[in-house]
Amino acid sequence: MTVHDIRAFNRFYTNVIGALDYSRHLYAPYTLTESRVLYELAHSPRTDAADLRTELSLDAGYLSRILNKFEQDGLIERTASKQDPRRRRVTLTARGRETGKLLEERANESVGSLLSTVPAAERPRLAEAMTAVRTILSDGRPPRREDVLLREPGPGDLGWIVQRNAALYAAEYGWNADYEGLVARIVADFAEDHDPHLERVWIAELDGRPVGCVMCVRDETAPATARLRLLLVEPDARGLGIGDRLVTAVVDFARGVGYRDLVLWTNDVLSAARRIYQRHGFVLAAEKPHRSFGKDLTGQDWRLALHDAPE
Repeated sequence: MTVHDIRAFNRFYTNVIGALDYSRHLYAPYTLTESRVLYELAHSPRTDAADLRTELSLDAGYLSRILNKFEQDGLIERTASKQDPRRRRVTLTARGRETGKLLEERANESVGSLLSTVPAAERPRLAEAMTAVRTILSDGRPPRREDVLLREPGPGDLGWIVQRNAALYAAEYGWNADYEGLVARIVADFAEDHDPHLERVWIAELDGRPVGCVMCVRDETAPATARLRLLLVEPDARGLGIGDRLVTAVVDFARGVGYRDLVLWTNDVLSAARRIYQRHGFVLAAEKPHRSFGKDLTGQDWRLALHDAPE
């Protein structure tokens, strides 16, 4: 392979995905770089301007102009970081989140249209080739936080949630098939009947494979309360902040759609998950010993207030 071969492929692929005229391609007033910055703000756990510049390898002046444009368009707010007042924290406004969601939907539709031209029998070969390119050009570097994508579930992902919960909790805690049955019922209830405006599932993806999940559903006993369920991170993907990102996604979603409280039920042996909940402000509301999944456990109810109670 020569430099000419790689450059020829780059010219071919940028033309295929419409990168040279991205705004017209997606019927949006933002360039490819601007859309990528907006995407990072919606999905990255680190939103300091300095972090964005490092993650995207952007010139400081160029990024500043992009953020100025976003601020003028009402997409972002910039405030001093609580950890370091010298740094600027950038967060999306409600309009920014809607714009980011619209751009992502249009990008997904565009890629879906492209994929529809590929015969089903050829898709595994295409996926393997793309994985090979990423693996070879990454030169064996370990995965980074920014390599993890949070997305909605696709076909087969709900089944994956059941299978991985059952397998991991059996391997790590010795829980029996009763737990698999519980997870299967939770997932089946969501699949058969859920309100997409008030309930959601997130899949964490790394290198094209699912490595984590979480659910946000309405609490059956309190309409103004959301319930966080089935938080899971694969062992080989731990240490990348995936659990924190998944919980952040649930908290932001629940708060954004108007829930007053967010609750969850867990067990005392799940210490890593408990530390994540505590970092996000959850407080222990109650605990009770019980015999479940073939083990003696202590169940715990945790609660997070999302909005101040009216006076």
